[in-house]
Amino acid sequence: MRHLKTAIGLVLTAVMLFPVYWMINVSFTRDQDMRKSPPNWFPVDGTLDGYRTVLDQQLPYLGVSLVVGLGTVALTLVLAAPAAYSLAKLRPRGGGALSFVLLVAQMIPGIIMAMGFYAIFLSTGMLNTVAGLIVADSTLAVPFAVLILTTFMSGIPEELLQAARTDGAGVVRTFVSIVLPVSRNSLITVSLFAFLWAWSDFIFASTLDQGGDHQPITLGIYHYIGNNNQEWNAIMATAVIASVPATILLVVAQRYVAAGVTAGAVKD
Repeated sequence: MRHLKTAIGLVLTAVMLFPVYWMINVSFTRDQDMRKSPPNWFPVDGTLDGYRTVLDQQLPYLGVSLVVGLGTVALTLVLAAPAAYSLAKLRPRGGGALSFVLLVAQMIPGIIMAMGFYAIFLSTGMLNTVAGLIVADSTLAVPFAVLILTTFMSGIPEELLQAARTDGAGVVRTFVSIVLPVSRNSLITVSLFAFLWAWSDFIFASTLDQGGDHQPITLGIYHYIGNNNQEWNAIMATAVIASVPATILLVVAQRYVAAGVTAGAVKD
């Protein structure tokens, strides 16, 4: 029975990963073999032309996405970590209502938020800017980050914080020297999700940065498909390259993510 379950799991995993494999296969396929019937299941007589084309045209878009992603992570942590500490340990008046508002904020469709940001950025001059994208993407990450960090920080023993206060540490010193190091796994978790949301964002990018000089990779792929809809190897090569940073981050940070997501779920 165990072997049957394992076989079923492998089959289902293969089915789910097949689109990824096909994307990689097509990225190495020559143009003249693209419409071959039956298709090549492996990149026979493969070519790197698609990757050469992408590296010539898409690197600026990748650079912008990297800046937007890292900026979103930084802004999210700066806003979410102190807010979570306040809700978890300082318990300000109205903290329950604020937590509810943050939960509701995650349910608002992105296109509605994009329209609101468009009106605000148009009047403030932040339309078609990298800073505008960082601010917009952070609105998706901050509520999630606050909820995750609040759950974890609520589980930090009061005795640990009391010991810091006894040694003369104030609220800020306790937060920086005690709470942040202890919350490492959760901080890495919210950082990863914030980066991935910013990296894969298309709604905010297409609404708030459609005419900008510095556009993220999602718009680069969108424009590239529109301009080169017959060069499928180059299109798929773009998708493969755009997936590499996210894949590396997931592989490197997976154990921190597992610990951060489950943190606070069980108390001793």
